[in-house]
Amino acid sequence: MPRIPVHTIDSAPDQSRPHAERLERKMGKLMNIHAEMAHSPVVIAAYQGIQQAIAEHGTFDARTREAIALAVGNQNDCQYCQAAHTISARKAGLSDEQILALRAGEVGFDDRLATLTEVARAAAADTGNVPEAVWQAALDAGWTSEELTETFAHIAVNLYTNYFNHYAHTELDVPAAEPLSA
Repeated sequence: MPRIPVHTIDSAPDQSRPHAERLERKMGKLMNIHAEMAHSPVVIAAYQGIQQAIAEHGTFDARTREAIALAVGNQNDCQYCQAAHTISARKAGLSDEQILALRAGEVGFDDRLATLTEVARAAAADTGNVPEAVWQAALDAGWTSEELTETFAHIAVNLYTNYFNHYAHTELDVPAAEPLSA
């Protein structure tokens, strides 16, 4: 059961409505996560601020962004984000097998992407700390220091949503992600 009210555009606080409307247009519906974020204008505005910065200044393609989101979502056991980003990852061109591999941390289909998602997974697992060997492997795979710096923004927005979903007990309003094999 959600801890935070799930708003509609009409029931959201006035200051939250423009953010909720933008998210509804972007996603095709007001998703539960955004409907709950709308309960507090600062929460939904902060989320939109990070998303806007990534949209305006980010350099990663949709496939890379979704790979990071899947890795971080799995690391944090966020069922909502794994489900939502499974849908987005398919739209970005990732196959179901690749999506499962990214979530499991077994990215054998793209060595370069494997190193970047390992950086994201390590940072999410250890309060931002990334072992030198993991960082160096990403550099050796061709990621630049600027790209590794940008990765932090993608990790941060996914931590924000993962933690919010845990905090709010957001209920799934998209199909659940396929369970990983035991």
